[in-house]
Amino acid sequence: MTKNLAAYALGLGLSLGTSGWAIAAPPLLTPEQLQPLLDQAHVRLIDIRDPKSFEAGHIAQAANAPYGKWRGPATNPGELPDQAKLVELVQSLGLTASTHAVVISSGADNTDFGAMARVYWTLKSLGLTELSIVNGGMKAWQAAGKPVGKAKVSITPSSYAPTFDANWLATRQDIGKHLDLSNAALVDSRPDAFYLGKTRAPTAKVSGTLPGAQQLDFNQWFVPGSTLFVDTAKAKTIASQIQRQSGQDMVAFCNTGHWAATDWFGLSEIAGLPNVKLYAGSMADWTQSADAPRMSNQPSRAEALSYDAKKWWEKTFK
Repeated sequence: MTKNLAAYALGLGLSLGTSGWAIAAPPLLTPEQLQPLLDQAHVRLIDIRDPKSFEAGHIAQAANAPYGKWRGPATNPGELPDQAKLVELVQSLGLTASTHAVVISSGADNTDFGAMARVYWTLKSLGLTELSIVNGGMKAWQAAGKPVGKAKVSITPSSYAPTFDANWLATRQDIGKHLDLSNAALVDSRPDAFYLGKTRAPTAKVSGTLPGAQQLDFNQWFVPGSTLFVDTAKAKTIASQIQRQSGQDMVAFCNTGHWAATDWFGLSEIAGLPNVKLYAGSMADWTQSADAPRMSNQPSRAEALSYDAKKWWEKTFK
């Protein structure tokens, strides 16, 4: 075992099960931890950048599966793709229930991390238990002086046909019940302007937030001045900002389930909190519903009309 791999193994922690000693994959990997894993048959590195960026240079063992393939329609990208499309995608990547899937993107900024977190969440919901994200993405990999090339990896498709496990998913109906019963901690992952109703995403019909929602801006999860996710101790401190009663679910949401995936990842996978869910459709889904949505921090009618007029002008004349 190499020195790096030995350190990686010790860093993971060992657990004794009925089949013997097993090493659980950590949710975050440094470039140094990733490199010795790349030649292992059960490890699949999934590069979710766009094809042009991937072809310009990538890690030799990486397979390209652009982020858009993991998302829903333009009207609400937060929606999940059809089950058949997800199954086809994981099979094309050669994934099985025993694969250690490692997700990497550009690492360009904090928002980019949400793409990795959202794919991680999707794969976990599809039954994979060995999952990791490359902390800092390709930016960190290249900064560490690791090799980048243009070779394409050959993948044998799998026959893995998972069903989606909704254990980490919250739907519009779930949110409605939580509001009726006040029985969940709702976590708004968006920055102030969205949370306070001063702006909204193009896919959202109404500004504001869910009644009773607590704000946890996704930008808090990163080491200042970098795109590196914080360590476990810091993650637990960040997570402690959210208050919930014992036994309640915690539901992260944003505009289209992208920034919220970062909150979900930090709360669930790094801070280790139980019963954390992601409202995949988020505010786009909530505000596009036929029923008048319950909202807080809504602007006045005059403010809303002014905002709509401004956006129309920008779209039409700029």
